[in-house]
Amino acid sequence: MERKWTGAAVLAVVVLALAGLSVAQTATHAGARYDGQIQQDVNQKLQQKDKLRGVSATSEDGIVTLTGTVEVYQDKVNAEKTARKVDHVAGVRNLVEVGPQVSDAQLQEEISRKLRYDRVGHAPVFDSLTLAVQQGVVTVGGTVRDYPARDVALADVRSTAGVKDVVDEIKVAPLSPNDDRIRLAVARAVYGAGPLNRYAMDPAAPIRIVVVNGHVELDGQVNTELEKTVAGIQANSVPGVFSVKNNLMVAGSSEGD
Repeated sequence: MERKWTGAAVLAVVVLALAGLSVAQTATHAGARYDGQIQQDVNQKLQQKDKLRGVSATSEDGIVTLTGTVEVYQDKVNAEKTARKVDHVAGVRNLVEVGPQVSDAQLQEEISRKLRYDRVGHAPVFDSLTLAVQQGVVTVGGTVRDYPARDVALADVRSTAGVKDVVDEIKVAPLSPNDDRIRLAVARAVYGAGPLNRYAMDPAAPIRIVVVNGHVELDGQVNTELEKTVAGIQANSVPGVFSVKNNLMVAGSSEGD
């Protein structure tokens, strides 16, 4: 059946459309009213921080656009956080560039080193992280024991010169006292085994022990196939362990199990 529009129906649609347009215009005008003050306040706050003095801000309809350059990606993040804290800011468009230019290979090497060594004291043996770098964009994955461990890892990446952006794909293991017990027991069993004693001396802890709901994964690298086998046997010997996935790489080989 063909729908017929009455004059009253058409009028109602027009009124609703005009009302929606009026609300949008009101919001736009409200943002525009504060643009001058927003721009002044954001720029003032940016200039108060040494690392953000290379950043400037403009405002249109309450939307702040940040431009300029900073040394590391974390400074770009901090610039946006600074802008968002200013009154009447409706949004932030972050166009800040990060320098200097660093090759992906250099970034991969530097960040890998930081993730291995700079996190000593944060129980990195119970975290296993993956890393990919493409045109300065760093993707961090893997599994860590808790949120502080994730935050420390991301902070290390964001503070590395040459990083243009950071993609966080890190998984955080669920909180579990039983998993904590298993972590410690597996660490004692693995690092306490004769052939594996020497790895306990490395602050980077090359054998990573990830535990999620009683399931264990061993990551990292050892020197021989025998050491890999011993690590798997030791982890399987711990009471309460449901399964062990032995991902340990053997030096000189390209793949693990």
